[in-house]
Amino acid sequence: MGQHDLDRSLGLYPTMMISMGAMIGSGIFVLPALGYKKAGPAVVLAYVLAALVVLPAALSKAEMATAMPESGGTYLYIDRALGPLFGTIAGIGAWFSLVFKSSFALVGLGAYLLLFAPLSQGAVVYVALTLAVLVVALNVSGTKMSGGIQAVIVTLVVAGLLAYVVNAGFVLDTVRYTPFTTHGSGGVVTAAAFVFVSYAGVTKVASVAEEVKHPGKNLPRAMLGSMGIMTVLYVAVVGAVVGLSDPEVLTTGGPGGTASLTPMADGAGALLGGAGVLFISVVAVVALTSMANAGVLSSSRFPLAMSRDDLLPPALQTIDSRFKTPRNSVLLTGVVLLLLIAFVPVIELAKLASAFQILVFSFENMALVAFRVADAPSYDPEFEAPGYPFVQVFGFLAGLGLLTQMGTLPILGAVGIIAGSALVYLAYGRSRTDRTGAIGMIVHARRGEDDDGLASTEAE
Repeated sequence: MGQHDLDRSLGLYPTMMISMGAMIGSGIFVLPALGYKKAGPAVVLAYVLAALVVLPAALSKAEMATAMPESGGTYLYIDRALGPLFGTIAGIGAWFSLVFKSSFALVGLGAYLLLFAPLSQGAVVYVALTLAVLVVALNVSGTKMSGGIQAVIVTLVVAGLLAYVVNAGFVLDTVRYTPFTTHGSGGVVTAAAFVFVSYAGVTKVASVAEEVKHPGKNLPRAMLGSMGIMTVLYVAVVGAVVGLSDPEVLTTGGPGGTASLTPMADGAGALLGGAGVLFISVVAVVALTSMANAGVLSSSRFPLAMSRDDLLPPALQTIDSRFKTPRNSVLLTGVVLLLLIAFVPVIELAKLASAFQILVFSFENMALVAFRVADAPSYDPEFEAPGYPFVQVFGFLAGLGLLTQMGTLPILGAVGIIAGSALVYLAYGRSRTDRTGAIGMIVHARRGEDDDGLASTEAE
């Protein structure tokens, strides 16, 4: 499908709602209690810190999206900037991060659903597995929400969250904000790394760049506008959850004495009783289902795009003759999704999702630097990220700093993704592609300068 084959029907509002919809999910409905366990009430600062580290990548991706308004998103930009080796690493890393995020959202969704049904906490995994099968089936059959429907859903969810915050302001207990920092500044940094994945959806809208009207203007506005709104909403909602909920319930109300997986419902119970729990649970189910479905939809397109670039086997670009969807890519994504839900503990899912997203965002900052330094004539963005290159360097270093706070398993997971992806490229993709990316142009240009210098020296 060519770049101009898709209908550019998405204006600024639905584009922004798609971006916000990708962020309204586990970051609000599941992660607050897990972050609270790391930082106490100062978890609200952790969301602000995470936003500051995400911002450079959002600015970088907004610029690259206006230069290359094509489907492919993260993989496309990093591949074209740093070459197919880094493209393979970024593509597989982004794929894993979205699958981890979707699996975590489905586990959280299952926990909210159990508030309706007389089942044990141990049934959460089985509910999540059932929902995962349904989401995969929907993606194989081509069922997905249009930008207009997504805009309506996100608007309703935001309205519900605002009502939650406003009502909480009248009844919350200010004593629950003291002591504000329970684990020092280190706890805030650790919590920031933990909730980093909350903002992962801010750049997901770039994957539908071909369908956005006036992408040079609307994509940056949608990304940065949605991120600003969501940062304020996160702080307000998490602050309300802390002020409404019993600290003991937040830290030990989950399965096996872990942090609660339904912190919004915990706060709603204190706010409006059983009716509040029911209302917030319905909102959570709608939001998390939408996010999980969007995660599978987006993540399954990474193997498809990489297969088209000869970095993965051609079977992954097979389009179902009946439903016109990348069936094999969706099924591969679904198998990994089910395995993660079945065998990886929920807290580790959150850590791994954040760790992989931090890694991918760090690469995106370096991709912009490569494009700028190469100064290729074909790279002509309508929007230029301010503060270059200091903003990108800060984003890269801050991301690596947060990655060190994730613990041993997520770091090993990130290293494993890098090593495994590099092995895939060396064993399969290297012999099938000769692209070098913008970084290759830089190397060739410098070699040319060295050769010219050597020639002039010999002439003398």
